[in-house]
Amino acid sequence: MPIGAVIEFSNITKRFGQTTAVNDLSFTVEPGRVTGFLGPNGAGKTTTLRMLLGLVTPTSGTATFGGLRYRDLPRPLDTVGAALEAASFHPGRTASNHLGVYTLAAGLPRTRVAEVLQLVGLAEHADQRVGGYSLGMRQRLGLAYSLLGDPGVLVLDEPINGLDPEGIKWIRGFLSSMAAEGRTVLVSSHLLSEVQQSVDDVIIIAKGELVHSGPLSSLDTNVAPQVIVDSPTRETLIAALTDAGLAFTSGRTGLIVAVPDPGQVGHIAFAAGVELSVLHRQKAGLEDSFLALVEGGDSL
Repeated sequence: MPIGAVIEFSNITKRFGQTTAVNDLSFTVEPGRVTGFLGPNGAGKTTTLRMLLGLVTPTSGTATFGGLRYRDLPRPLDTVGAALEAASFHPGRTASNHLGVYTLAAGLPRTRVAEVLQLVGLAEHADQRVGGYSLGMRQRLGLAYSLLGDPGVLVLDEPINGLDPEGIKWIRGFLSSMAAEGRTVLVSSHLLSEVQQSVDDVIIIAKGELVHSGPLSSLDTNVAPQVIVDSPTRETLIAALTDAGLAFTSGRTGLIVAVPDPGQVGHIAFAAGVELSVLHRQKAGLEDSFLALVEGGDSL
């Protein structure tokens, strides 16, 4: 059975000229768990993964697998499987041909081609040209490539992108099964909603800097509860809340007030003679916590 290795980033920084794409990142990714690497587009996720895989040289700091940089691994493909760009396959070649070339170059048995295509659900399309693949099929082909060496570590960049609901359900099971075998699984995404049913831990970056690291459940405590309130005479309610100095925004079911106590809001409405149709406390969800972090909330 493949043995997962700890991925460790130590004070890694990357600058392109005067632009700092990644700034002093330090975190670890543990075997036997699925770790989501999250952040908005342009946060520095892909640059970070490319440094991990030796495709981009850090300005400073290190990224290692079990203490070794990628370039120092004796047999990289047997240790690390990566899928960064589904679009990198030649459209005129078949999936079987692509993977066959990779196995030959890596000294792997040709039988691995059929095995990994079966594993990712592409066995029936093995001899079809990649140019006729959907985006989701190309994503699966990228996963097949990452599995050729039966590695203990998987590094996957936006693997859910382009998948239909059935494909998303499949990949969630796939990621969980890989971690259950003891592999280290690192999955990037710009949307928490895409991966929250799949991951155990989350690493969140924004503007190239770490803003959160920990179990998925730790996001629950990051944003304070809010109060949802509404009235048949909303304009009067808005005036009352404004006069009381409370911050609020408009939501789907009413006004979202940035206080934890419904009683406080109810008292303000009562004092102003405002009739209420909605008044309740709402605990912030995981997505709210994620957005608060990447949009400039306090880091953890």
